[in-house]
Amino acid sequence: MIFAAGLGTRLKPITDTLPKALVPVGGKPLIEHVARKLKASGIEEAVVNVHHFAEKVETWIGEQDIMKMEVSDERGMLLETGGAVLHARRYLEGCGQFLIHNVDIISDLDIRWFESQACDGALATLLVSERKTSRYLLFAPDTMRLVGWTNVATGEVRSPYPDIDPSSCRMLAFSGIHMMSDKVFDVLDSYAREKDLDMENPRFPIMDFYLSVCAEYEIYGVEAEDLHLVDVGKLDSLEMAENAISRLCPIIN
Repeated sequence: MIFAAGLGTRLKPITDTLPKALVPVGGKPLIEHVARKLKASGIEEAVVNVHHFAEKVETWIGEQDIMKMEVSDERGMLLETGGAVLHARRYLEGCGQFLIHNVDIISDLDIRWFESQACDGALATLLVSERKTSRYLLFAPDTMRLVGWTNVATGEVRSPYPDIDPSSCRMLAFSGIHMMSDKVFDVLDSYAREKDLDMENPRFPIMDFYLSVCAEYEIYGVEAEDLHLVDVGKLDSLEMAENAISRLCPIIN
């Protein structure tokens, strides 16, 4: 699943007339870089959620010949990342495991390697790395099981474990790339109902879900050493992405 529905507010004014998925980097839209990377890794089908300038993304999908793509329509309401997965259930359930990739992430990740690292029996496996940020995921150092989240700038800590000490955990940055078991859908459904969300349009972030259920269900991190990644979610990272695209995405450059 490619997350492509976001408003791209940090990329204004470009996204005043263009969805984030179609913002060009190296002469190609972001979604094309992601799609070709997935295809080169052996992935033949993808689900793409759409909201902001949805018709423009649908037109691109209709014209591309990279892989089979289904559209998960969020025109009525942007469902955030957790709601987006639950909304796309009919496309993803039954496949065993599926990969989720943010449309604005450009990296040199070996996706086949990451898929091979997905933990058997886990509800989800998150790609993480040692990267400077203000917000870190917290993992048990011996097992790499998710135990919480912290914002080092504010000191905020979120965890189902009330006495957790972030300094005793592995603190790693999330990449926006993760693997999920399709057993996740019943758990997502229960979570949305417990939160009394509108089940027609269940809107919630996937990280809130992960942090809520990680004590009960196995969610692990896999650290990618020497990962080079650009988050093209804001204007000042566009130039960085332009300079790095040939190295990070040699497939189409």
